[in-house]
Amino acid sequence: MKNTLEKTIQIPHEIIVNVFGQYDNNIKIIEKKLGVNIINRDNDVKIIGEHKSVNIANRVIKQLIDTANKQIEITEQNVEYTLALCEKQKEEEMSKLNDDLVCVTPGGKHIRPKTLGQKKYIDLIRKKMIVFGIGPAGTGKTYLAMANAITAFKNNEVNRIILTRPAIEAGEKLGFLPGDLQSKIDPYLRPLYDALYEIMGADTFLKNMEKGLIEVAPLAYMRGRTLDNSFIVLDEAQNTTPAQMKMFLTRIGFNSKAVITGDVTQKDLPGGQKSGLEVASRILKNINDIGIANLTSKDVVRHPLVQKIINAYENYENKNIKR
Repeated sequence: MKNTLEKTIQIPHEIIVNVFGQYDNNIKIIEKKLGVNIINRDNDVKIIGEHKSVNIANRVIKQLIDTANKQIEITEQNVEYTLALCEKQKEEEMSKLNDDLVCVTPGGKHIRPKTLGQKKYIDLIRKKMIVFGIGPAGTGKTYLAMANAITAFKNNEVNRIILTRPAIEAGEKLGFLPGDLQSKIDPYLRPLYDALYEIMGADTFLKNMEKGLIEVAPLAYMRGRTLDNSFIVLDEAQNTTPAQMKMFLTRIGFNSKAVITGDVTQKDLPGGQKSGLEVASRILKNINDIGIANLTSKDVVRHPLVQKIINAYENYENKNIKR
């Protein structure tokens, strides 16, 4: 065929498995998306197909080689996102993501932003005193906020970490749960504990918690306090009332930083109450020391199916609004 192009790329032997993925899954994603054939012979990788598609595939694989050379494990999400950037001729942005290391977990996992939205979010956390991270599930809002909190704590930028959530009953009644008050509240805070264990390590977390340097508590426990020299993360903030949000924001003291995360599409507030997250993000958007990061389905870093589910729900809800 006249319009067919063939290009060859050399991939070093030590990174070829990372680039190709398990059972060549990464390459299959590129082939399916761009309609090209990719053939591996030793270290030579041939790309065959229509001119435009081959050129995009060529840039995608070069970017994946650069990612692999930085000893970053390539996931399906990396491949999908690199493809999206290369189609827009923005692949150089991937280097900014790969070069931005937030922290390393005790298990050796390197925590980095995986999308441009996440990169903007992290940059705001570093620059601003208060940051709102608003977006759907799977965009890394809470996880990245906690990674930044732990980094600030380890670097002695703050003296303690405070993690909090509103204990809203998501279709279930707290009174029917077994145990004392703490036992009833713990399920609401469990995702925060899980992230802390992974990012900080269970032993370090427990030692610092015993010393009172890390606190995980319901939002109601924040009333009447002034939080100086602290990194505070308010999670699930879509379930705060405007009064609760105002209470929380006015607790923040000197040399403190706060990150407020939430998904305004998943409110559990009773009786159609207004969300404190929505109200605060509108009222405070023009204040200099406050940053707002709006993450979207493009920033979802869970299984690619999660992104498709979020998009499907958004399309369904938008159609219903128009009716």
